[in-house]
Amino acid sequence: YDDAIVRQFLGATIVWGIVGMLVGVVVALQLADPALNFAPWLSFGRLRPLHTNAVIFAFAGNAIFTAVYYSMQRLLKARMFSDLLSRVHFWGWQAIIVAAAITLPLGFNQSKEYAELEWPIDVAVVLVWVVFAINFFGTILRRRERHLYVAIWFYIATVVTIAILYIFNNLVVPAGWFRSYSIYAGTQDAFMQWWYGHNAVAFFLTTPFLGLMYYFLPKAAERPVFSYRLSIVHFWSLVFLYIWAGPHHLHYTALPEWASTLGMLFSVMLWMPSWGGMLNGLLTLRGAWHRVATDPVLKFFVLGVTFYGMSTFEGPVLSVKSVNALSHYTDWTIAHVHAGALGWVGFMTFGMAYWLAPRLFQTPMAKPGWMNAHFWIATIGLFLYVIPIYAAGLTQGLMWRAFNAEGFLQFPDFIETVRVLIPYYWFRAAGGSLYLLGAVLCLANLLLTWRNRPAQYDEPVYESPALARGYRPPPLPGSTLPQGSVIDAAHTLDVVGQLRWHRIWEGRALTFTVWTAIA
Repeated sequence: YDDAIVRQFLGATIVWGIVGMLVGVVVALQLADPALNFAPWLSFGRLRPLHTNAVIFAFAGNAIFTAVYYSMQRLLKARMFSDLLSRVHFWGWQAIIVAAAITLPLGFNQSKEYAELEWPIDVAVVLVWVVFAINFFGTILRRRERHLYVAIWFYIATVVTIAILYIFNNLVVPAGWFRSYSIYAGTQDAFMQWWYGHNAVAFFLTTPFLGLMYYFLPKAAERPVFSYRLSIVHFWSLVFLYIWAGPHHLHYTALPEWASTLGMLFSVMLWMPSWGGMLNGLLTLRGAWHRVATDPVLKFFVLGVTFYGMSTFEGPVLSVKSVNALSHYTDWTIAHVHAGALGWVGFMTFGMAYWLAPRLFQTPMAKPGWMNAHFWIATIGLFLYVIPIYAAGLTQGLMWRAFNAEGFLQFPDFIETVRVLIPYYWFRAAGGSLYLLGAVLCLANLLLTWRNRPAQYDEPVYESPALARGYRPPPLPGSTLPQGSVIDAAHTLDVVGQLRWHRIWEGRALTFTVWTAIA
């Protein structure tokens, strides 16, 4: 296996994560004290998109590639398709991150959330993603394991859908090297942007981390996934429903009412498959809950999956128009996003990092106690961040809706709301600082572990026979129901309901990918 590329992506994950979180703390302080906006290129308007892009594409992106490159080789019993493509992917992605870190503070910005990067960098993102896709699907084609495990389903959904989303949302007319104009306008531009924006969260911060969960959580717990059939229902329902939920970001705007309502309906339906995945993750720990008290890796995973459940319950609630009337444009949305990003993405990433480090560096963790310290520091920081910002969001919404006895706005001046929120913003900065401190502790622990690595890594060679050509899957087992004319139809439903036919799809990578793209 090519574990060198995994080590590179893991290191980049933690380093860029600290950079992104540091910028986040700076912008949190700028909201609490506007005097800290002392230079144009270091102002809130320049640093906020840098923070979001760093956390999404640098921290989460490198974490995704770490998980994919490690788990795929083992699940498919094959080395990655091309070592050269792996290196091009790694260095190309880091170059994109550096380009973003330079251009965004300088003000080169498309003014579209999560899609701020100008068109030359967008082109680079697409090219590097194509390199990744070739390496990814090439490995699947040369695999020596016929069955595609559930984690790989979620990886496939990510690779295919992100390509579609990113290309179509970033179609522009260039007007120079660092200026462009979207080919969409008005309501269509907003609709396309939030089709992308919502599904960037869905297919960059959700599906790949569900793949991570389905591989690393059972490994850490030393237990099989709770329900294979539930994972099938979870995957297909999530992939189909998620892509249609974007319009809920545009309630009470110029978007047609039917589109807004449709987005709300799909968002509410998303609650069930999302919680199906959460329960599948937590119930995988059956028989291993006693280990959570002593195993820091499981602590990170358990809290991460719990926050996934919380965020995916809150999201559908916020999409309901009557609730959205209160939450829209308030810090409630900020709290919701950070509960998912810090709780789900962050904790799953740190859990994966601590599980991988002893295996990648082939030495025990240098400071086992620091892992527990990191968990509790990050947990306190997380709650210290989200609870005050939830309170700030509710305060904003209620103040904006308050009327006096004469029927006029009780707080007509926007600054009145801002003054009330300042104490909450200081709490947010403190919580973010603690979370950042935990990440620094993680980096220090990994560096000390890396220093203790052997002079030469042991690289065992595994042999697995190539897949036979012309393979035909065995016939599906029949129904166990008794014979009878009244229940003949039930036999068919019974066979379909067992979902054993899904195994045939899992052995046909191209068919599986096509159906995923269609869904």
